[in-house]
Amino acid sequence: MICCLNPDCPNPLNPDRQEVCLSCHQPLISLLRGRYRVIKVLSDEGGFGRTYLAEDADKLNEWCVVKQFAPKIQDSSTLKKAVELFKDEAKQLQKLGEHPQIPTLLAYFEQDNYLFLVQQYINGHNLLQELRQGIIYNKSKIVELLLDLLPVLKFIHERGVIHRDIKPQNIIRRQIDGRLVLIDFGSSKQLTATVHTQIGTTIGSHGYTPIEQMQDGKAYPSSDLFSLGVTCFHLLSGIRPSQLWMQKGYSWVNSWHEYLANQDRDGVALNVNVDKVLDKLLKTEIDQRYHSADEVIKDLTYKPLLVPPTIIEPASRTQSFYLKHRLLINTAILLLGLGGIWYLQSRPQEVTRFANPNQPANITENSDQPQTLKGHASDVNAVAFATDGLTLASGSDDNTIKLWNIKNNQEIRTLKGHKKWIWAVAFSPDGKTLASGSADKTIKLWNLANGEVINTLKAHTDGISSIAFSPDGKTLASSSIDKTINLWNVSNGQLIRTFKGHKQAVSALAFSPDGSTLASGSWDKTIKLWNVATGKEIRNFVGHSELIISVAFSPDGLTLASGSKDKSIKLWNLVTGETIRTLKGHTDKVNSVVYVPKTGDSKTSNNFTLISGSSDNTIKLWDTATGKEIRTLKRDSGYIYSVAISPDGKTIASGGSADNIIKVWHLSQDK
Repeated sequence: MICCLNPDCPNPLNPDRQEVCLSCHQPLISLLRGRYRVIKVLSDEGGFGRTYLAEDADKLNEWCVVKQFAPKIQDSSTLKKAVELFKDEAKQLQKLGEHPQIPTLLAYFEQDNYLFLVQQYINGHNLLQELRQGIIYNKSKIVELLLDLLPVLKFIHERGVIHRDIKPQNIIRRQIDGRLVLIDFGSSKQLTATVHTQIGTTIGSHGYTPIEQMQDGKAYPSSDLFSLGVTCFHLLSGIRPSQLWMQKGYSWVNSWHEYLANQDRDGVALNVNVDKVLDKLLKTEIDQRYHSADEVIKDLTYKPLLVPPTIIEPASRTQSFYLKHRLLINTAILLLGLGGIWYLQSRPQEVTRFANPNQPANITENSDQPQTLKGHASDVNAVAFATDGLTLASGSDDNTIKLWNIKNNQEIRTLKGHKKWIWAVAFSPDGKTLASGSADKTIKLWNLANGEVINTLKAHTDGISSIAFSPDGKTLASSSIDKTINLWNVSNGQLIRTFKGHKQAVSALAFSPDGSTLASGSWDKTIKLWNVATGKEIRNFVGHSELIISVAFSPDGLTLASGSKDKSIKLWNLVTGETIRTLKGHTDKVNSVVYVPKTGDSKTSNNFTLISGSSDNTIKLWDTATGKEIRTLKRDSGYIYSVAISPDGKTIASGGSADNIIKVWHLSQDK
């Protein structure tokens, strides 16, 4: 079929090879600009033209969206203003299309007295279509949605653009990766103190549009946030906001809770007060509303609400600290440090075994029932063993670090000093010092003999996501949501150097066994290798489809393992930079990976066991030589944010979101 480009044509579809439209008798254009084959009308733009689905003949008929500008305006000054706004829209799209969750501008041109812009086509369903298909939104899904979309709004607002028409129809869930994409910037304007509609109609949609935009034509970042809040209400309740607006004006937002059916009992335990966040998004008075996307993200990802995306994040965070600032995020997310980046409540499951005749070192459990260490008042984001194999450190959202004797199951000491949640802990190789990284942007070094702070390291401008001691104990590496990595002199607390190169938060760190190389994993979906001595980037690994949450070097230093929000683990050849294999089996984010150390006779073998912890509530043991799963250990419930292995390879500890506890499994390695 060929589509007529007369914006007034009542029946624009025509048979192929037709030269004149059968309906309006206008000449038909087979290829717009000699390249775009228009297939059908997607929408009418309220008297200003049409939007079409088209094929790009220069790109193997790849689908794209063609927007036609044909305003029915007689007044010359208004028409001139409308043309300027359409051109501004194209310029904005060219600028905003740099974001992966905004369609890319492909072309802008004039033909036959009409203006056209061509955009990337997003394959997927919009959120209204999802709702009509019977998809149910609970509050955990709303958190996930917010942590996925708020960074997009932050991006456009920082570039002086407001969307002005956020609603379920303008948010598409991209089929290829499930991410939310913001579309239809046709109502966008350059953000100024007073932005008025100049083309004869209020920009926005009844029910979703805030009062300042509806009455005065003015729009601000907080106007978009109001529309986002209404969108969340629509998804939660299934009630069209336009219906409530017609009946009650804006007064319905003061009692929006009354329209929800049993949402407070949706079976999901959240560490975020969703009602409180929506209350503030839906304030009629603009001065009482959130003023920036960052403010909402902070309330979603920082206690006492959610802790990152980490998600998204997403603190995935995820949602998990989608590491705890944006997050990204899936399911009740939050972004919490590394392992604790994305939050979600899962159902209790029992310990199960998987026998594998090829398993290395013949690892078996000594007991079906792991130890349980209780004492924290909130989620446990990080765990680490001391070199003695008997002392365990745990960092929590309760702002404390606890030291445990796992031989007698007793708490040794509680370390207090951080002002916010602990996202990372690490023992020095000599076992005398503990380092902790916090959402308060600081790292503390603790004297384990007396529990006092030796030094507080400050330089990062956002929360500390990961820390690692060099093998000789002289250097500490730290990564942050601020996209940087710092190296510190442990003896004097001085900053040695800063590594910059990642485009998003750096979520994971690991030193190579010889201490010469540092690996970093990031929300930008890449892993980088750095020369510790020079600070130069050695190599960049690309292959995961989602953000990186954890990395670990193999004991021989030849392989790197990485865990990702894409639910997979990749093993990388450090010499060639290629993927050796991908380990699949987890059904949610892989928050932590760690190799079982070489012990005894195993020092002569290159066959290693890898341990992974996931938000799917499982710990898995893998044979890295074959890529096969050896065994699965399951917690009672909740996410697993962090996994640690004792130096003798006989004990596994895990921290997570369920009941604020630590689980300890004792394993045996039969020769």
